Amino acid sequence: MKLEADTSLRRWLLEAPTETLLTEARARRDGRGPMRTTYSRKVFIPLTQLCADVCHYCTFAKAPRKLAATYLTPDQALDIARRGAAMGCKEALFTLGDAPERRYAVARDALTEMGFERTIDYVAHVAGLVLKETGLLPHINAGVLSEDDYRQLRGVSASAGLMLESASDRLCERGGPHFGSPDKRPAVRMESLAAAGVVRMPVTSGVLIGIGETEEERLDALIALRDLHRRYGHLQEVIVQNFLPKAGTRMEHASPPPEDAFLRAVAWARIVLDDDVAVQAPPNLNMARLARLLDAGIDDWGGVSPVTADHVNPEAPWPEVERLAAVCARAGRPLTERLTIYPRFALASEIWLDAAVRPAVLALSDGEGLGREGDWSPGVAAPALGSSQKPLPHAPGIMGDAAIERNLARAQNGMELSEADIVRLFESRGAAAEAIVRAADALRAEVKGDAVTYVVNRNINYTNICSYKCSFCAFSKTSAKAGHRDTPYVLDYEEVAARTLEARARGSTEVCLQGGIHPSYTGETYLGILESVKRACPDMHVHAFSPLEVSSGAATLKMPVRDFLKRLKEAGLGSLPGTAAEILDDEVRALICPDKLSTQEWLSVVKTAHEVGLATTATIMFGHVETYTHWARHLLAIRRLQLQTGGFTEFVPLPFVHMEAPMFHRGKARRGPTWRETVLMHAVSRLVLHGAIDSIQCSWVKLGVDGAAACLAAGVNDLGGVLMNESISRAAGAAHGQEVNVEDLAAAARAAGRTLRQRTTLYGLIDEGGSQALAQAPA
Repeated sequence: MKLEADTSLRRWLLEAPTETLLTEARARRDGRGPMRTTYSRKVFIPLTQLCADVCHYCTFAKAPRKLAATYLTPDQALDIARRGAAMGCKEALFTLGDAPERRYAVARDALTEMGFERTIDYVAHVAGLVLKETGLLPHINAGVLSEDDYRQLRGVSASAGLMLESASDRLCERGGPHFGSPDKRPAVRMESLAAAGVVRMPVTSGVLIGIGETEEERLDALIALRDLHRRYGHLQEVIVQNFLPKAGTRMEHASPPPEDAFLRAVAWARIVLDDDVAVQAPPNLNMARLARLLDAGIDDWGGVSPVTADHVNPEAPWPEVERLAAVCARAGRPLTERLTIYPRFALASEIWLDAAVRPAVLALSDGEGLGREGDWSPGVAAPALGSSQKPLPHAPGIMGDAAIERNLARAQNGMELSEADIVRLFESRGAAAEAIVRAADALRAEVKGDAVTYVVNRNINYTNICSYKCSFCAFSKTSAKAGHRDTPYVLDYEEVAARTLEARARGSTEVCLQGGIHPSYTGETYLGILESVKRACPDMHVHAFSPLEVSSGAATLKMPVRDFLKRLKEAGLGSLPGTAAEILDDEVRALICPDKLSTQEWLSVVKTAHEVGLATTATIMFGHVETYTHWARHLLAIRRLQLQTGGFTEFVPLPFVHMEAPMFHRGKARRGPTWRETVLMHAVSRLVLHGAIDSIQCSWVKLGVDGAAACLAAGVNDLGGVLMNESISRAAGAAHGQEVNVEDLAAAARAAGRTLRQRTTLYGLIDEGGSQALAQAPA
């Protein structure tokens, strides 16, 4: 059946009109995932231009007499890599000829002098230095390699590449372009590509169009690559490269392939290959037909360097990224930076990456496994990338995604979106992301008006000693997780009461009480803390005790959570912070807080709190190890519980602050969410939770006041509290201080063209004289 299917497909591909092929290729491309076109920002490191082969079209390989040195030195390679890193590159592309020591004594001598037997051993050494010293991800094009070679490279690189070029042995015969190049035999190259699959090395391959092959042979090559991928699943992308004659080569007078033939080959690749394999065409060889290549079904431009030339095609300068971005925007497929390793491999790093390489990939990744945009991270002193008028940089071009438009309409009508729909919103870039932000802001104006609310409160973190082992936490001070800013402490009841009185003297209407899970604390301890506040200031609203603290306290008293919550309420508890939620998905919780409450346990405690009359907030801590799918599951869990109980007052996205987090220092977390992800988290939360939770709050502690002001244009209506003595984010490395004054918040509101209003914890408005105005029930 497979043979018959392939025969039928081949006949159709060979006979169909070009425009029919292009239409089919575009449809398959557009149906395979997000509307975008990717590229990798790279630096090119030509470690040696000696080669054992003599391809008749190549100007990269040179004889020893034409080279100043046989190999680049490690310092020369590192200098190139450092210049690339300074320009924002994330990929170090090592390109070199096939095993030159097989042909040249000078190569063997140079390797011996440096202490290496083979070129591939030297490649692994230098790649390891680049990875360690610069954080760039090596991608290694070193020709035909064995399984052992790939195993060696796997420890120092994220991916590798080997062009198949052609499936035709005929081209290796006398008079053909590959005569005298034994490494270009199709069987040899396929064996090497299969070896990469055996060791689970993500690889790039491709075909070269116009070197004498027939149309049937082009299809043979594409089908061979498809079948190889179906066996190992390791093919990241297939490059469809058009031959261009180069002066000084044996093929300098040959003709390049006609445009129609080249476009057909591109379309064939998209139709033949499975959806999880990208199709790429080199932009620098096709500057006059960039838009036409998008029409033919490509979804990737390959590597583009702001630093180094294309040493394989030196006559063809790289296009400016801005030019590619404009072409992509006009096509409704915004240009998006990726890593040398594609997202599906980066997100399955336990399978596809060596442990030594994973930290570098995480440090450069966003939540989708693509390249991070910009240098911003939550908690850093650098300004946010947006403004109160434009939270995301303006992206010209058309949105081009009908699914986004449908999902926005459904969300605005209060309908529940599916997990896949929400993921698609988070994946949005360019004009589509801007449309999401505008829709969220319009919904905010409709539901909450133009007032920006805040509460005057004080944080009282009564202990930073904790028996739990959350890998993201830098606040807890135990022997296993020594902190970098504070020493262990415990506040006694008298100190808690004194801080409460200080808070009231400064106008606080709320104290927020939280702390570590101290091994000696019981439920009576929490009741004592609560009672000390109420004795000192009976009318102070106490917003205290996360679901984890409630669960722990109930367990020590051997009583049901419901009964313990009733005791807390009777003692004066006004509401609970919805912290310790982190990510409501047990797959993630097993990685970041394995001994904490499970997803269902957290939801159960919160549901019970609502049922006994205690409102709570809801939070999400995002930007560490989780994916957009986990974000969607979290939002849906919160929405569904709210529709049952109505007890959430607000939803608060909390971007992960990485600087002092233990799991970041162990190379097991990202550097927090990107700015785009942060803005979209607030905007998408507004849309997904519409009809369930009306208030979306942003954290100035994580974002800074300027960042919080920008998010006011992305669906946010609340700036939280002034948070005197906030210490949890500070312990994690945040640089935005422990406290903000009301004028700072008012300035943020004014920058967004809005007015600031003080509220109570439960969203009753407070007039300028300090009395409570019309109270609002949680919604």
